[in-house]
Amino acid sequence: MREAKRQGETTSNQTAKARHLRDQATDAEKKLWGLLRSRQLAGCKFRRQVSVGRFIVDFVCFEKRLVLELDGGHHQDQAAYDEQRTTWLASQGFRVLRFWNHQVLTEPAAVQEAILLLMGREASSSPSPRPSPARGEGVL
Repeated sequence: MREAKRQGETTSNQTAKARHLRDQATDAEKKLWGLLRSRQLAGCKFRRQVSVGRFIVDFVCFEKRLVLELDGGHHQDQAAYDEQRTTWLASQGFRVLRFWNHQVLTEPAAVQEAILLLMGREASSSPSPRPSPARGEGVL
């Protein structure tokens, strides 16, 4: 499979995979999408399961250059890959905010507040106001 070279360039395999991921959304993804869709959050447009470069991100707001990622238990085993994704996305001007699936399902108001907080701030060197689930931090 050929990797996309630029942010807007996608392969047909990526498009098919993104479509499949949208169709097979997890409960946490469905819950967060319910909070984000139709410009419900600060009037910003979010898209779900979108190709950004060679990666498919869970949610993105291009206007705010913000990527939201939801992590299940398997992300503890792929921390290096998640860090590589985050580093590349940051190099493209995106801030990345990660949540554990269970946070979205049990604390949707806190998740929404964290997103709003980050959206209201200027880009900073710290991409997330919360601990990184990919590194096993912040487990409740």
